[in-house]
Amino acid sequence: MAKDPYGHYVDGEWVDGEGEGRFDSVNPATGETLATFRRGTPSDVDAALAAADGAFEEWRSLSYIDRAEYLWEVYHEMRERTDELAEIVTKECGKEISEGRADVVEAWHMVEWAAGNARHPHGDVVPSEIPSKDAYMRRKPRGTIGCITPWNFPVAIPFWHMAIALVEGNVVVWKPAEQTPWCAQIVAEMLDDAGVPEGVFNMVQGYGDAGAAIVDDDRVDTVLFTGSAEVGHEISGKVGAEPGKIAACEMGGKNAVVITERADLDVAVHSAIMSSFKTTGQRCVSSERLIVHEEVYDEFKERFVELAEQVAVGDPLEESTFMGPAIEPGHVEKIRRHNELAREEGAEVLVDRFELEDGEIPEGHEGGNWVGPFVYEIEYDTELRCLKEECFGPHVALLEYSGDIEEAVEIHNDTPYGLAGAIISEDYRQINYFRDRADLGLAYANLPCIGAEVQLPFGGVKKSGNGYPSAREAIEAVTERTAWTMNNSREIEMAQGLSADITTQDDD
Repeated sequence: MAKDPYGHYVDGEWVDGEGEGRFDSVNPATGETLATFRRGTPSDVDAALAAADGAFEEWRSLSYIDRAEYLWEVYHEMRERTDELAEIVTKECGKEISEGRADVVEAWHMVEWAAGNARHPHGDVVPSEIPSKDAYMRRKPRGTIGCITPWNFPVAIPFWHMAIALVEGNVVVWKPAEQTPWCAQIVAEMLDDAGVPEGVFNMVQGYGDAGAAIVDDDRVDTVLFTGSAEVGHEISGKVGAEPGKIAACEMGGKNAVVITERADLDVAVHSAIMSSFKTTGQRCVSSERLIVHEEVYDEFKERFVELAEQVAVGDPLEESTFMGPAIEPGHVEKIRRHNELAREEGAEVLVDRFELEDGEIPEGHEGGNWVGPFVYEIEYDTELRCLKEECFGPHVALLEYSGDIEEAVEIHNDTPYGLAGAIISEDYRQINYFRDRADLGLAYANLPCIGAEVQLPFGGVKKSGNGYPSAREAIEAVTERTAWTMNNSREIEMAQGLSADITTQDDD
C-alpha cells in the first residue's frame, strides 16, 4: 500500500511519479489537512497510457465473465467497508453522512450492475432479407478510456465510468478530482486488492494539466468526463476534431422545480428544500429555480422560506445535519458573487444565511467553508443572468407564473442548460406535458430534483452534455458495434435485389 505523500497507481504499482509538486486533501468542514498527495505531470500520464496500451490485448482476450470476476471482488470489499468509506467521503467532500453513505452504496450498485451484466445477453440478432444469411451485431471494446471525475461524488461517479469500461474489455487511465484524492486513493487500493492485471487500471492524481494530457493523447479512444460545463465543452471541442475519438460529457445545469396550481404543497415544499439545499446545492442536478403558479405562490413561499431559515447547517458527520460546508474557499467566493448578482439584477432577498451566525458553526469547525441558504424572488425576465448562470450552491430563485403548464415549461426551458427538472402536480396531463416538452435528460414528478439509480441513463441536453455515462448508455461510449453478416449457403445472394452474377466480355 502507498504511503503519505501518496503517489499514483501505474502498471500495477504505486509510484511517486516524475513531478516534485505536492497538494493536500483538506477537510472542508474544518480546514484541516487529511493527507498529502503527489501532483501528477503529463509525463506521469504518458507512463500510465503506455501501461494501459500494453495491457489492452490480453485484457480484451478474457471473457466478459472473467473480467467481471475482478469487479465482484471490489463489490464485496466496498459493501463490507460501506460505513468506513462513507465517513471518508463526508470528511473529504463535506456531504452530510447519509449522503456520504449513499455515495458508496451507489458505487457498489454500479459495480453490481456492470459485473452482473457480464452474464446477460449481448448484441442483437437481426433478420436478414436472405434466408441463408445470419445477421447480428457484436460489440468490441474501444481500447483506452480516459476517465475524469468530479469531487462531489468521489466514489460513485468513478465507478459509473470505470466499472462498465473494464467489464466491456477496455483499459482505463483515471484522473480523479484534486479536491478528493483520498477517496480516489481508496478506490485504487480496492482495485489493486482485487488483483486487476497490471496496466488495466491506472490512476494519476493531480490537476487540470494531467486531465488535459489524457484528453490530448492519441492513445485515448474515449474520454468520459463529469464536471463543469466550461471544461466539458473544451474537452468536447478537442475530441470532436479527432476522427474516431469520442467524448461523453455530463455537465451542470440551471435546474428547476415547477409547482403547478394542482400541486400537493406538502410534497412541493419537501421536494423544493431537498432539491435546493441537499449537498449544499453542490449537485449537478440541484435546483436553483422554483417556478410556482400564482394560485399557490404565497402559501408555498411562506412555507419554503420558513424551512429555509431553519435548515440545519453543521458538522456533516452528525446525523442531525442537513447541509454541510462548501467544498473550498474559492467556491464560497463564487457563491457570494452569484448572490450579489441576484441583488444587482433586482432580486428581493427572502433568506440570506450566506454568512452564518457564530452559534451556527460547530465548535472546532471555524476553519470550514461555511455557507447557508440564499433565497430570493424576482420577476421573470429572459435577460436575467441570475436565472441563466449556474451557481452550484444553496442559491435559489422563486419565480411566479400565471396561466397553464405551457407557460411554466416555457420559463423552465429558458436557460442554456437542460440537465434535470421536476414537476409537482396531481394532474397527470400537466405531468405528461412537462415530461414531453421540458428540455432535460432527467425528469422527476412529485419528487425532488435530485437522485439517480444506476440502471437509468444520467445526462442532459443543450449545454448540460452529450453523453449518458451510466449503465447501458455508457456501453455505447466505450464499445464499437460491428454489424456482422454470415452466409450459410454455397451460393452468394445479395439483398435489395442486387445481382451477384459476374459477367465477362465473352458473355456479350
